[in-house]
Amino acid sequence: MPPVSPGLRWTALCVIACAAMGGAIAVFAQPSSTAPLTDIKGLYDASCASCHGVDGRGSGPASVALAPAPRDFTRGIYKFRSTASGSLPADEDLYRAIARGLPGTSMLAWKGILTDAQIRGLAAYVKQFSPRFATETPTQLTASQPIPPTPESLDKGKAAYESLACGACHGDAGTGEGAITSSLQDDWGHQIHAATLTEPWTFRGGGTATDIYRRLRTGINGTPMPAFADTAKDQDLWHVANYIASLGRKPVWKMDAAQVKALYEQRDQAAAANPVARGRVLSETLGCAHCHSPVDAQDRVLPGMKFAGGLKMRLVVWGDFVTANLTSDNETGLGRASDDDLTRAITHGIKRDGSRMLPFPMGWPGYAHLTPADLNAVIAFLRTIPPVKNQIPPPARPAFFAYLSAKFQMLIGGTDFPIVVFAGNAGSAGADAPGAARPAQQ
Repeated sequence: MPPVSPGLRWTALCVIACAAMGGAIAVFAQPSSTAPLTDIKGLYDASCASCHGVDGRGSGPASVALAPAPRDFTRGIYKFRSTASGSLPADEDLYRAIARGLPGTSMLAWKGILTDAQIRGLAAYVKQFSPRFATETPTQLTASQPIPPTPESLDKGKAAYESLACGACHGDAGTGEGAITSSLQDDWGHQIHAATLTEPWTFRGGGTATDIYRRLRTGINGTPMPAFADTAKDQDLWHVANYIASLGRKPVWKMDAAQVKALYEQRDQAAAANPVARGRVLSETLGCAHCHSPVDAQDRVLPGMKFAGGLKMRLVVWGDFVTANLTSDNETGLGRASDDDLTRAITHGIKRDGSRMLPFPMGWPGYAHLTPADLNAVIAFLRTIPPVKNQIPPPARPAFFAYLSAKFQMLIGGTDFPIVVFAGNAGSAGADAPGAARPAQQ
């Protein structure tokens, strides 16, 4: 079972941490701006592969903890385009996505970090991952003249919003409330969420009426969002775009204290009404899957094993530890654990057998500060993870003299031992896990 490159895992951890802090990822890309334009592969590997993978499949080291998942370039399916539904994107679409980023995701805006030539070089580079670009030509759509957002246009837009059944996914007023379905999947099998139309700053393809009109005409490839270019009148699409643009609420950074308080009280009520959805968001933010999923030598999660545990970590002095199976399997996962069992494990580090976890890498001392509502939401989400049978072995403690030697090196010699993460699944599924390689002997 060979160790995973620490560079891959730490880069991924840093990407995840910075994504949670609001896009500070940019700091990692800054050295790339001096890379020569001729080394586009090196630029891609340094700046893009942590999320998209060196093979462009969207399975880089950080991908397991990112939602929405990074783009898989190999199928040539791009969501935000100026081209017809099902068509490849234009070069300018690729450039725009890289330069401006995708708001509300871990895809930051690279303009100002990389040069314009480097961004265009990357836009050309990602095309080589899909054979579609060698045989197909993007089908451009021409936009009609915009219609001013008059009261009459907004009324017509609201009527068209209802007739086109936009509320089935986005809710009656664009907030998601009243939506017929909230369980959506993209073409890669990832769970996705319909956009909250009252928060236009999170719209991936832009929040202006023109941007919204373009999304309505072209659809969002790879998702349930259809194109209406052939099913609705063009002027009605402009009316709907104007209506949706009018739904935008005041962003937090423009609110006063009373407005912020009211907003988050409303959010708390919505979270209480749907604890599973809240728990899913918290698990993504805390990066639970990043440790509780076995990986290959490139730090990619083994197929079918997300949340199934089996990731082996070596903590010199303390021994070898294998992460727990968080799936709902009755025998090897959390299926028979009570809510109290999970609460003690998450907030106090106490296992079902009464033994105590180390305070790292499982951060239970920090999780002890979760609110009761958030803790219950995390547990509610864990209950929904499909079962995967993967028996986790107990920790392997070092021999007495090895322990003393390592302790001496740490306390007296000042040695700072790194955590070593091993590739492969150390659980019982091992080589039988879908796509998993047989762990190699150390």
